[in-house]
Parts: sequence; C-alpha cells; structure tokens
Amino acid sequence: MNFKNGSFIFTSESVTEGHPDKICDKISDSILDAFITQDKCSKVALETMVTTGLVIIAGEVTSNGVVNYQDLIRSVIKEIGYDDSSMGFDYKSCGIITTVGKQSSDIKMGVERDREEEQGAGDQGLMFGYATSETPDFMPAPIYYAHKLSKRLADVRKSKVLDFIRPDGKTQVSVKYENNEVSKITSIVLSTQHAESVSQEMLKDAVIEEVIKKALPAELLDNNTKFFINPTGRFVIGGPHGDTGLTGRKIIVDTYGGMGRHGGGAFSGKDPSKVDRSGSYMARFIAKNVVASGLAEKCEVQVAYAIGVAEPISIMANTFGTGIYSDEIISNAVCNVFDLRPYNLVKTLNLLRPIFAKTSNYGHFGRPDDDFTWEKLVKIHELKETALNLSKTKSFV
Repeated sequence: MNFKNGSFIFTSESVTEGHPDKICDKISDSILDAFITQDKCSKVALETMVTTGLVIIAGEVTSNGVVNYQDLIRSVIKEIGYDDSSMGFDYKSCGIITTVGKQSSDIKMGVERDREEEQGAGDQGLMFGYATSETPDFMPAPIYYAHKLSKRLADVRKSKVLDFIRPDGKTQVSVKYENNEVSKITSIVLSTQHAESVSQEMLKDAVIEEVIKKALPAELLDNNTKFFINPTGRFVIGGPHGDTGLTGRKIIVDTYGGMGRHGGGAFSGKDPSKVDRSGSYMARFIAKNVVASGLAEKCEVQVAYAIGVAEPISIMANTFGTGIYSDEIISNAVCNVFDLRPYNLVKTLNLLRPIFAKTSNYGHFGRPDDDFTWEKLVKIHELKETALNLSKTKSFV
C-alpha cells in the first residue's frame, strides 16, 4: 500500500440492534428518553448489562419523573426482536435487576449555577467531531457503508423478506482509496444470527442478493470484491445468550469507524448535560458545517473541558491539509461562530427532547433525521464569512 500517494485500504465495522452491546445502548437511551419526557431537567447516567436470561441496570438518576423499568425494558427487548424463548433470550422470561441511585452531590455542585449559561461541564474530558466530503452524509465511506449493511439486515428481518434472519449481526467493510479518494470496496464481512434450519449456501446467496447488492452502490463492487458471509459457517446462538453486552462498548461504531479520533467517552444513557455526549454532537455539527461550507474537504474538531467549568479549555480544528485557509484561521472562525459552553450546546442543538433511543443504533452521525440537529447545515455562510474576514487581518498573515 502506497500511503504517500494516498493509496490504502481502510476498514470499519457496524453491528445490528440485536447485538448484545447495542441492546444495552438502546435500553439505557430509552430510559433516558422516558425521564426527559417527564422532566427536561433530569440528570441521568445509566449503564446496562445483558447476559443469558438477565438484564442489569445501574447508575444514577435525579429526576421528578417516574419510570417503570420492568415494563420499559421488556418493551425495548420485544421491539428489537427477541420475542421467542428459542433464541435463548426474550422479553417475557428474562430477569431484570435495577440498582439506581441519585446523582452525586459533588457533581451537582460543579454543574449547576444560578445563571443557566454559566452551567459547568459535568466532567472533564475531550471530544472529537469529524466530517469528510467523500459521502453524501459527510461520513467516512467504510463506516457509512457498514451501517447501510447493518440497517438493511434489520429491514429484511423485520419485513420477513429473509424470515430466517435473527436480531444479532455484525458487518465490516474494507474500502480502497486511491489518491485519497474512494475507489472501490475490496471486501465485506457479514455475520448474521439465523434460524437453525437454514443452510449456509442458502443464507450466503440470500444475503448477497437481498442485503449487500441492495445496500451498496454497484459501482463500488466488482468481480474481485471478496464476500465473507458467516465465515464460521454457523451463527444460531447469538444475542445475550451468546455474548454478554454492556452500554458504551461500541463507541467506534457509534462515531466514525476509527477514521476520526475518539476521546473515549460513551454516549448512551447520558443526559445532554454530560459533555461526553453533547460536546461530541457539537463537534460533529461544527466539522460537518466546515466541510459543507467548502472551507475544507476533511475536518476534525476537538474540544476539551474541565469539570464544573463552563468555557472549554481548548478548541482545535484540523483539516489535514485540505483547508482553503490555515487550520489556525479555521479554528479561530469556529471559536467566533460557536458558543461551546455546556448550556449552549444543549440550547443550540435543542437536546432536551426524547430523541436518544433512535441514536443508539446505526451510528449517532451521518443520518438524515430531523431530530438529529447536529447534522443540520445552518452555519455555512457564517463560517465562510468569518474565515474570510480573519484571513484578511494582519494577525493571521
């Protein structure tokens, strides 16, 4: 691989909503939505674990809302598709344990202020946002297409186009870049849980025809593209019966598939006062608007916070040499256009709404959903004008 001339292969993976880790993310975010529906000021930090026949919820909640954990959790599991005991895990028979306390008074003291706009960050940390012009939704191609496959797997299962598919599954897409541009897909790995009665040959043919060929652009596939469909030959035991799941264990799947950096904080189960979530959403919002404005072909934004402090301690924009101005100018334009205090993250993106359960699968970014306000392109003209004006000042010559 000739990296110097921009020739390389990059691989990203996605998982379906029936993957054990994703079951946990959806349960945590569904509980968050239920509290926010009743009390917008709810402070929620919940973790979920699933294993054979058992769901465990732990964490901290301070809210005026009341949630029936048992009923809500069972409804989420049913919606995902675990509705039969033959799968080894189902909404009717699984046990549920809850151990939920209240938010630490020390954290509350650092976050809450008399004036809302002076609200401090709920924790220290660094967050990244990334955008690239290589796909219509400004996402890296490998994760973009991996999510397409995972979503298509769920669609053919729920519509019974392939009635032998079960909820658990993983996808992986390897994309070849030439001269730093997407050239083709070199290989696809797809593993899906299935009914015991289906043959490997039937499953492989059906997945190639109904999932891969209908989810991916034909021009990116050729006779040399390699397909690895259920490489072990069998995937009957899946979901929590086959593997323990935890909230927040798929943070690279949730973001950019490894193409952009990650600060390490998970999203699911956290209310928007947690900058792990709101800061990452805002960083994506900024990066996407920078690229869409034509200021750069790629952009990665980092923002960092100290617990209890409103103003971020650092902000950086990196365009990897693709910017029409220097990264210094673009970073300063970002600082001038966007208010990155925690209160304003929530206000700008209108995050105090029950929208989080839908973010828990198929990526938090790159999805054309009106509720995903961090995907809106509403700062293009302001960024362009600000960067142009800064480029004319002596301090940036």
